[in-house]
Amino acid sequence: MAVIINSSCGGGGEDSEVHRVCLPPKRTTMEKLKQRVGEIFFPDDPLHKFKNQTLPKKLLLGLQFLVPVFEWGPQYNLKLLRSDVVSGLTIASLAIPQGISYAKLAKLPPIIGLYSSFVPPMIYALLGSSRHLAVGPVSIASLVMGSMLTQEVSATEDPTLYLKLAFTATFFAGLFQASLGLLRLGFVIDFLSKATLVGFTAGAAVVVSLQQLKGLLGIVTFTTKMEIVPVISSVFHSRDEWSGPTIMMGVLFLMILLSTRHISMKNPKLFWVSAAAPLTSVIAATLASFMFSSKLHGVKIIGHLPKGLNPPSMDMLLFSSSHLAVAIKTGIVTGILSLTEGIAVGTTFASLANYPVDGNKEMMAIGAMNMVGSCTSCYVTTGSFSRSAVNYNAGAKTAVSNTVMAAAVLVTLLFLMPLFHYTPEVILAAIIITAVIGLIDYRAAGRLWKVDKLDFAACLCSFVGVVFVSVPVGLSVAVGVSMFKVLLHVTRPNAVVLGNLPGTQIYQSVQRYGEAERVASFLIVAVESPIYFANSTYIKERIMRCIREEEELIEANKETAGLKYVVVDMTAVSAIDTSGIELLCELRKTLEGRSLQLVLANPGGTVMEKLHLSKSLQLFGSNGLFISVGEAVAHISSLSKAHREVI
Repeated sequence: MAVIINSSCGGGGEDSEVHRVCLPPKRTTMEKLKQRVGEIFFPDDPLHKFKNQTLPKKLLLGLQFLVPVFEWGPQYNLKLLRSDVVSGLTIASLAIPQGISYAKLAKLPPIIGLYSSFVPPMIYALLGSSRHLAVGPVSIASLVMGSMLTQEVSATEDPTLYLKLAFTATFFAGLFQASLGLLRLGFVIDFLSKATLVGFTAGAAVVVSLQQLKGLLGIVTFTTKMEIVPVISSVFHSRDEWSGPTIMMGVLFLMILLSTRHISMKNPKLFWVSAAAPLTSVIAATLASFMFSSKLHGVKIIGHLPKGLNPPSMDMLLFSSSHLAVAIKTGIVTGILSLTEGIAVGTTFASLANYPVDGNKEMMAIGAMNMVGSCTSCYVTTGSFSRSAVNYNAGAKTAVSNTVMAAAVLVTLLFLMPLFHYTPEVILAAIIITAVIGLIDYRAAGRLWKVDKLDFAACLCSFVGVVFVSVPVGLSVAVGVSMFKVLLHVTRPNAVVLGNLPGTQIYQSVQRYGEAERVASFLIVAVESPIYFANSTYIKERIMRCIREEEELIEANKETAGLKYVVVDMTAVSAIDTSGIELLCELRKTLEGRSLQLVLANPGGTVMEKLHLSKSLQLFGSNGLFISVGEAVAHISSLSKAHREVI
């Protein structure tokens, strides 16, 4: 509905149309609640495929929704299988040495790392929606699990209890992840911003690398702490334990691994060079250790690794132990980190290959594989960036590549385990350092500094917390800084003064646009956020400050037309609460006492509805609400002009 009013803006002298600001359609409380819940939990409308379908079709779609393999499986063919076999065998060559290495990083027996590269990938192949995500143990989750559990139980003094806690933590990690996906609460992990993750992963990479100095130098007595100062101190206090042959072997293979990584980064077509390097290095180091064992004094080896499939571990889950709290805490923390990494990696390669990835399905898939894994002697797993990159470059077409990798690990578990008996621990340290060094993204930190100093501060706080205090504290700092940034934006929103671009009805910030002109008798302020209890006082103070500055400017310029109207552009005000409504009423009353009129421009549907329900709309009258700033200025100016002519 529109009201036609003859009005003019400035000297335009032309008729214009003023539109009434309408209320949104009337809805019941249940209708509002249903829409709001849908927006929060189902923004992607996952059930739209089920509309207007027959019951058999709905059942099929439901099965495909829950188990994605039924969606792409019927179209699977021999050509796709060939590509998946090649990529699966390629990532297996990387997964086997990394699985052994990351298990040691988590203070677990090396065989657990191989178990964790067998069962979880098969579960993900059935439930996952990413075609390129390569599943298995990862460095960050392994580090966090090791650091948090060792604060409660020593992995060397009581290895059985430690193993039970690791499996229990893995179960709760999976339960937490699956619950987030099932309840569609994935936004919880959004509180770990990109900036804080850059700092956290870089700090974790530094901590992990320093921890590997024990294996790289052949040290026997080493600190159990993770912080940089105790680690460096322990390294130099144990100088008499340094092993020359170990150092030589470690430096040699570290240089080889870093060189192959550099080659693959420079030329992505040579991805297989860095992919094959870890397993090749393990084979070479194992042969050297076996053939020259009499000469390589002080070089520690892995020793006996049991053959066979994953033994059941359901009876090792501790649900009534005094250590249950630390298992739950560790599970939630590692669950969040591994989920964040897995989804980030999956969406990255999905965007490269131009296909969709369902975040909630990924949560349920990763959660399910960790819960099943905890019952089959596996610890926390997720999608690894390094293995997924190799999988993508090797030409993987579907998640079957994970099944091929699992089959290769199965052959290793059944027949090849004795071959790893003489594998030196130093080569595992070199593999870990090479893998985690890529987590230090200094370019991303540089971009943060250039674009957003507050984001850079969050990144730096997270990095310092991990390196100098502890991994859990670093993670807490990361979340805390992210929350602080959210609160800062909510409690201190932007409020900018607008001016008119000459010859148009467009109003923009006078600071951004030099050509924007102030309108005589008007102060136009745009509020760029919802108005809540947390920021209502600040917004009022900010508007009053703008009024004071405008009056000072008018006085300094000796302008004849004083300030008469304060127009608040509410285009960006998406919501308002009772405190916000009270603010507008108080502001109107305060300005009225100073002979100023408060005008609201373009209030949204939700804002209008709440103003109406609170009976505050009538306070503003017909000349206090407009659909745009342009119409507000034009109409009020025409009325003022008409009033002067009458006088």
